[in-house]
Amino acid sequence: MKLIILDRDGVINQDSDEYIKSPDEWIPIPGSLDAIARLNHAGYSVAIASNQSGIARGYFSLETLAAMNVKMNELLSQLGGRIDAMFFCPHGPKDGCDCRKPRPGMLTDIGNRFQAKLGDVMFVGDNINDVKAAKAAGARPVLVRTGKGEQTVGILAEHRLNGVAVYDDLAGLVNTMLEDNK
Repeated sequence: MKLIILDRDGVINQDSDEYIKSPDEWIPIPGSLDAIARLNHAGYSVAIASNQSGIARGYFSLETLAAMNVKMNELLSQLGGRIDAMFFCPHGPKDGCDCRKPRPGMLTDIGNRFQAKLGDVMFVGDNINDVKAAKAAGARPVLVRTGKGEQTVGILAEHRLNGVAVYDDLAGLVNTMLEDNK
């Protein structure tokens, strides 16, 4: 099985330090939805692993998160794409859960759901917690420069996380992946 795991905010859609709090604020990064559809057409299952602490902070509700995901899925379906599983952590940073990145819980759960060995799976993110979660779960971390990615590139060495593949955006990664598989 070919599986790829994506962070949502900053990888698929534009991110904000003020949080993405409504479907109107959920705006896809140019090329990201087409990239997901291309992955689907190439036989990949696509899962999302996303911290959504805005729920715990009271910025938006579970229903609003669901509405944002409906918007994403509707836009994807217009391109012939889909998200096969959506995992999210609704907890705040101090809640001590295992699902909040940089802990590996969400990625481990996705691996179990798809019966996949995470060593064969890329986790694409835009911040240091995504990279750390991938490493902790035994997945292959990939960083994109969108979202918080440009800032994160500069701090990889500080965290002794050299050797992480870096791409301009999700579309660039997918172009490389699909070219390499020809």
